[in-house]
Amino acid sequence: MSFSRIYDQAAAHKGGEVALRSLLPRVAEPGELQAIADDRYLSEITRCVFKAGFVWRVIENKWPGFEAAFQGFVPLYWQQVPPEVLEDLAQDARIVRNMQKIRTVPENARMIVDAAREHGSFGAFLSSWPSDDQVGLLLWLKRNGTRLGGNTAQYFLRRVGWDGFILSPDVVAGLRREDLLDATPGTRKALVQAQQAFTAWHQETGLPYSHLSRILSFSVG
Repeated sequence: MSFSRIYDQAAAHKGGEVALRSLLPRVAEPGELQAIADDRYLSEITRCVFKAGFVWRVIENKWPGFEAAFQGFVPLYWQQVPPEVLEDLAQDARIVRNMQKIRTVPENARMIVDAAREHGSFGAFLSSWPSDDQVGLLLWLKRNGTRLGGNTAQYFLRRVGWDGFILSPDVVAGLRREDLLDATPGTRKALVQAQQAFTAWHQETGLPYSHLSRILSFSVG
């Protein structure tokens, strides 16, 4: 099924092709993911973890306080941080004081450090993973990290510029409208069905996966 009709629908909804293109997410250039320091990856993972199930605006407004409280999110420090540091953070008004989410920082720091030891950096690890196997990367992040299930890891990948789709409600609605998704969102089957659809559209159009995902969402409504 040609993607051109979906593209035309999205452009019509957004006021034309120029307006549509201005709304598409940025995709990292070759080498850009490797250039991002590991502490920035831990920062972005933590930001997405704290946003999950919470008011995003509150987290964004508090983020300078998070950066200060977590001392720049250096993974080598946070992977072995003493328990009393986490307990102090649970009383720190600069951040959202959710102890369960605070505890994800050392666990996700260990994931980053382990991947960096094997690949040279976490950015090198991400850049080596192909977009036509986003399902595999999402499962890896869920298995090796903490609270990276659901759409959390998808939003993290989008924020750092890794080229992938997000199964937002509008994307799910669009895939169902095209009869390309009948599985329950959040399941592995749904991810596989979405991957198959976006890979086919990528091969047809040459567009990045993240652009295809956003365009599909704009075509709904």
